[in-house]
Amino acid sequence: MSKPILVSGIQTSGRLHIGNYLGALKNFVDLQKSGKYQCYFFLADLHSLTEYPASAKEQQKRVLELAADYLAAGLDPKKSVIYQQSQIPAHSELAWILNTITPLGELERMTQYKDKAARQSEGVNTGILTYPVLMAADIILYDAKFVPVGNDQDQHLELTRTLARKFNGKFPGRAGGKTFVEPQPLHTPTPRVMSLKDPTKKMSKSQPETCLFLDDSPADIEAKIKGATTDSGSEVRFDPQNKPGISNLLGIYAGLSGRSVEKLEKEFAGQNYGAFKRALIGVVTESLAPYRAKKAALLKKPTLLRTTLRQGSGRAAKVASRKIALVKKAVGLML
Repeated sequence: MSKPILVSGIQTSGRLHIGNYLGALKNFVDLQKSGKYQCYFFLADLHSLTEYPASAKEQQKRVLELAADYLAAGLDPKKSVIYQQSQIPAHSELAWILNTITPLGELERMTQYKDKAARQSEGVNTGILTYPVLMAADIILYDAKFVPVGNDQDQHLELTRTLARKFNGKFPGRAGGKTFVEPQPLHTPTPRVMSLKDPTKKMSKSQPETCLFLDDSPADIEAKIKGATTDSGSEVRFDPQNKPGISNLLGIYAGLSGRSVEKLEKEFAGQNYGAFKRALIGVVTESLAPYRAKKAALLKKPTLLRTTLRQGSGRAAKVASRKIALVKKAVGLML
């Protein structure tokens, strides 16, 4: 019996930080290790064009760096399909077809679109509006049954389900069959990692001084954690509303160590923020050391990275090509 297909990806938008790791990449590796799924993990380089314009050289560099991130974190091309979104034309083809059945109002009500449009009152590109349609294509192209998501992605996944259902109803496949599977969310416990300087806002790579990047040096890790915002008082207690600073740091500690927040609260009972930060510096530095070493070694082997992506993209393209052919037949684009 074949395993259910699982699909997810990360944008090629520059260096990954601890939030990207705990919220996505670590989870990818755990899902791969579980052996329960046929995993498809892609590098979302088309998506990255909406917010991170860069030169061709910089864009290529980011693709190779994310490929190194995937492998250094523990993704295995022998166990998962690792591929580059832009190298599979079916993603863009299906996105266009889905655009033609997507009401404009559905996209305009997306929370992430409204937030980004509010921050960019001028020069908002169309890709930010249609981003969820391409995301839908990324998923249903592979008959994904499961998609690992955080709560902030539930709205996009629900649109994906809606579009799959709408397409199936509007364009019946062979013998009236369904062309697309409606994917289900796979919620896993992942901490919401906030800025080190403003724990009321999500960690963002656009403010490097507030981020713990995965490839930060031990000295950078120490400096950033020492300078991280805490709260009034000195009790090490998880209380996001009243103690957002220390709660954010506790979440990072728990995510990397595998120990629960409750156990950490007991462990540091009676100790002050300084003692907790010193321990956290050790955990972050030690946890990321193997990753840093592997990534540095992989970046010295660009041919290996390109080969991995080319082979993975080839495997994914075979699946995607079969599906887009069925789609074109269903809508009457193939004679």
